[in-house]
Amino acid sequence: MRVSVITLTHNQLAVTRRCLESWLEATGAEWELVVVENGSADGTREWLAGFARTAAARGVEVRVILNDRNLGCSTARNQALAEARGELVAFMDNDVALRNRDWLAALGRALDREKDAVAVGPKLVYPFPPHDIQCAGVAISPHGRVQFRGRGEPRDDPRFSQPAEVQCLISACCLARLGAVREAGGFDEAFNPVQFEDFDLCYRLREAGGRLYYVPAVEMYHFESVTTAGTETIPNTRVIVRNGLRFKRRWQHRFAHESGPPDADCRWRAVATPRFDEIGGLPVVG
Repeated sequence: MRVSVITLTHNQLAVTRRCLESWLEATGAEWELVVVENGSADGTREWLAGFARTAAARGVEVRVILNDRNLGCSTARNQALAEARGELVAFMDNDVALRNRDWLAALGRALDREKDAVAVGPKLVYPFPPHDIQCAGVAISPHGRVQFRGRGEPRDDPRFSQPAEVQCLISACCLARLGAVREAGGFDEAFNPVQFEDFDLCYRLREAGGRLYYVPAVEMYHFESVTTAGTETIPNTRVIVRNGLRFKRRWQHRFAHESGPPDADCRWRAVATPRFDEIGGLPVVG
């Protein structure tokens, strides 16, 4: 099984360095890394050149696509999809760090077990003790409100300790069949610069007959919104509202008739998080 791991960078070098270096601890799968560098001006480009050499010594090919400016998440990921050489594709944000060494292999096995599955996602946990759940798959209410399942709950909460079919997965970390993603047309660039492009792709994959599954046995750390909220040129709140309305108009004919949670259960739960530079070492298991 060969996997193409796709990630994007735009400044935030300290975050990128910490997370990408952790990925080299992955075991059990043959993989390549395709990085789309979206016009960083903080030394990220120069660091990536050195990282590519380090990764090559570990048996991981790194290919970097250089853009002169930030082209947006959907456009950049589509660039990477055109270059991907794997049977499977993993989307990883550069603020996700490895917790399970065998994450790619384990997600690949889960994808194989469910023959109708087109994508699977892990349990994302916060990178600070007690490592509560950040996202255990995504639910959409009948009115189009988004719920990160398990957000802020204990990592071992039994409600989120069993595999489950879900309405959506977040592209911060998920594994999909590359052919299915390409057949669906990749990411819709109408959702640039970011937000809701992953949910839109999930619904297009499901519209074509595929299913999405949450895999709690695989856990990864997510620093959460370091990239989007920390990108000074993106008015994050305004973009969320605009693209959220676009998503609702496009897919309300489906989620209005699904068994999603009530709106009241989709209120965004605020979680107090330390600054990135306050977070210590992250245990790696598996």
